[in-house]
Amino acid sequence: MLTRWTLIVVMSALLLAATENAMSADPKPAVSRAALTGEVVGKPITDVPVPDRKGEDWPCFLGSLGTGVCNETNWLKSWPVEGLKTAWSMRVGTGYSAPSVVGNRLVVFHRPRGNEDIVDCLRADNGEPLWQFKYATEYEDRYAYNNGPRCTPLLTKTRVFTFNPEGKLFCLDLVTGKQIWARDCGKDFRIPDDENFFGVGCTPILEGNLLIVLVGGQPNSGVVAFNAETGDTVWQSVGKKTWDGVETGGSIKPKYEWTGTESIYSYSSPIAATIHGRRHLLCLMRQGLVSVDPKDGSENFKFWFRPKERESVNAARPVVIGDKIFLSAAYKAGSALLQVAPSGKDAKVLWQDARNMLNHWSTTIHVDGHLYGFSGRHENEGELRCLNLKAGDVIWQTTGYEGDISKLTQSPVTGEIKDGTGKTIPFPLLGRGSKIQIGDRFLILGERGTLALAKVNAKEYEELGRMSVTGIKYPAWAAPVLSRGRVYLRSETHLVCLDLAE
Repeated sequence: MLTRWTLIVVMSALLLAATENAMSADPKPAVSRAALTGEVVGKPITDVPVPDRKGEDWPCFLGSLGTGVCNETNWLKSWPVEGLKTAWSMRVGTGYSAPSVVGNRLVVFHRPRGNEDIVDCLRADNGEPLWQFKYATEYEDRYAYNNGPRCTPLLTKTRVFTFNPEGKLFCLDLVTGKQIWARDCGKDFRIPDDENFFGVGCTPILEGNLLIVLVGGQPNSGVVAFNAETGDTVWQSVGKKTWDGVETGGSIKPKYEWTGTESIYSYSSPIAATIHGRRHLLCLMRQGLVSVDPKDGSENFKFWFRPKERESVNAARPVVIGDKIFLSAAYKAGSALLQVAPSGKDAKVLWQDARNMLNHWSTTIHVDGHLYGFSGRHENEGELRCLNLKAGDVIWQTTGYEGDISKLTQSPVTGEIKDGTGKTIPFPLLGRGSKIQIGDRFLILGERGTLALAKVNAKEYEELGRMSVTGIKYPAWAAPVLSRGRVYLRSETHLVCLDLAE
């Protein structure tokens, strides 16, 4: 007899066995700019055909809008019984970063065995290698998670930006892979190591000609704007001047006392938005949310939002809904909905709840007054939930399997799961999954590789199909990517392209 907990424990044991066998802005730039170089391997292939289909680029973390929403329309609204067809797949090194796509070029950032990070550029339609860039890395995860990149590549029509767990920031030419510039943020800024739990994990964003990076430098270089063309520091902001003496609501102390050794950055990527006609750069830092003016880094407002536990992170991106901002984190932090004042210089709390939605790393998606997101710190706690935006009430929640788990059987050798009729089925639980929205559907990836299609439905969880994907196994923590009717999935071992086009 299987239970929700034993099912996960058994799968974890099988995975282990398989693994064993195989503030004010500070305009002053950093004192130094450490040398940092990599190299292109072999001769790049620069002649690439234009895309063979109409559709959208997916150039950065959570797509062109930064929200996980795709506006393509030419995709299968229902799936064949046998599932989606695999267009191509390839083995990759470790990492939690998703691929990015511009035109017919796809860039994936990973770390094969050894002490090198790899940036691979491939043809998006068939996976053909175009160029490879590599450089040395010594990063080791202190909690025994993988040592690969966490940050998704950021692409423009001509450039590739990558940011590794050590804080090595590279700008490359998209066509050739040639290095344009680099910054070793771990050396150029004073970044404390005490709370650097999983390395650097905030994907940079572009705001005009500024590359915005959550560097996490002490005392006031939590957020740094670099000139995207040269890599020069333009402004630095957020840190001691932001958080020292701020009321914490009793989460740690009545007022926070700055030590100079705490981490400033989090694992939540920033997002820029226009609210009441004012441009805001919204950064969910280790201590909470701060809004700064992207032009010069001057602060607009801040909101303390940090779990009580020391060993905790903020990892889900802020969600902007008109003049409102939704925040969520695991580790008993829960969620909060803020409303930005017309002046843009303050925000009030509309509601805050420690139990309704606890995003670990997967960002919630808002649709028509409802919030859809994965909640739970641990896999056995993972649920997809729907909240009412107005009050934060939970409308429905699901593990992804509504049947009787005790009637399922599991092979102790392969981990294959069969239902009561003896039919092999995909892993039933979604865990701490991820998702993207395409029209009135969610494309959902469970953390053990189950790919599901569900209708956007505020009344109940309505699944339309699911499948297993060869090569996509636990931990499948990178969100799906969709571009021109092709779905790209990434695990610690494989990059897989599925055909979703009609």
